[in-house]
Amino acid sequence: MSTPALDATLAPAAAGTPDAPAVRTARTRTAAGLRAWAVRLGSLAIVVALWQWLTTVDARVGLRFDRLPSPAEVAAEFGRQLGTRIYYLDLAQSMIRILTGFALAAVAGIALGVLVARSRWIGDVLLPSVEVVRPIPAIALVPIAILVFPTDEQGIVFITFAAAFFPIMVSTRHAVRALPTLWEDAVRTMGGGRAHVLWNVVLPGTLPGVFGGLSVGMGVAWICVISAEMISGEFGVGYRTWHAYTVVDYPAVLVGMASIGVLGWVTSASVELLGRRLTRWLPRGEGTAR
Repeated sequence: MSTPALDATLAPAAAGTPDAPAVRTARTRTAAGLRAWAVRLGSLAIVVALWQWLTTVDARVGLRFDRLPSPAEVAAEFGRQLGTRIYYLDLAQSMIRILTGFALAAVAGIALGVLVARSRWIGDVLLPSVEVVRPIPAIALVPIAILVFPTDEQGIVFITFAAAFFPIMVSTRHAVRALPTLWEDAVRTMGGGRAHVLWNVVLPGTLPGVFGGLSVGMGVAWICVISAEMISGEFGVGYRTWHAYTVVDYPAVLVGMASIGVLGWVTSASVELLGRRLTRWLPRGEGTAR
């Protein structure tokens, strides 16, 4: 026979017991995430403080910090540029170039990587030419791009495409070749055709390797698009950074460098985040989720 007092004592325990481990796990992960961000922000603050001190005392410890702008000067220049239209135009121009070239490289690199890994005949036809061109740095293709493409804009997008294409293609090819043949054999035994194997075995199974190539390709693409903008651009963060250097505006140079770093980090982190979302079904260790 139950009593109101006994019911009141047991009800919270009965209701809360199943969820208690999940609540504790969520709180632990939240606390760990906050500690990680505190450490990251703290390390960044230490670097900035050290930079400010070295430039304030005009330190010369092998490196000449007396010629380097201080964080305060860079922050003032950054605030000034935020109030100008040209800064946002440069950001937009660089983003359009990087996203266009990277998207084309992703489509072409994944498609070619799958084709040459799945078909020996296609590999024999295409791989020799690809392997000859692959060691050439993408930025070394700038003279070819200037000669072949009618506009500088198309040439810069081509350089970005070439930079990202090869890491994506090679990573995809290796990921396809690394797939266990048992998976494909099992699907074929159950009556699956080539298209079924491609969409349900090859593409899902290669996603981790593909996104590894995409992440590397994005980083290399930023290096080359900035270099191409410095050589033949009219707008863009790379062009503006180089122009600031030519007029000896060093705070503006560092603003450009910081802008490049932030844009590169945001785009690379977006690719990695998308990769984690699309491969959430894969088994992971305790420390891999972030």
